[in-house]
Amino acid sequence: MTQDDFQKQVLDRLDKIDADVGQVAKDNERFNDRFTNYQQATQSLVSLAFGLIASATVITVVSSVFKR
Repeated sequence: MTQDDFQKQVLDRLDKIDADVGQVAKDNERFNDRFTNYQQATQSLVSLAFGLIASATVITVVSSVFKR
């Protein structure tokens, strides 16, 4: 193998690594978008659950006060 062949192989591998890094960066960005959506949906669901618990508590207290 000549030095030119070796340099060409090294450059080809570096190009492939660069392309792979670019793909990983795109995948990471897509994951971050999905994670943000999941986090927002989870926060909304938790807020809804606490709101329902608070409403049920108020209804229970009010109904027990007015039954007397």
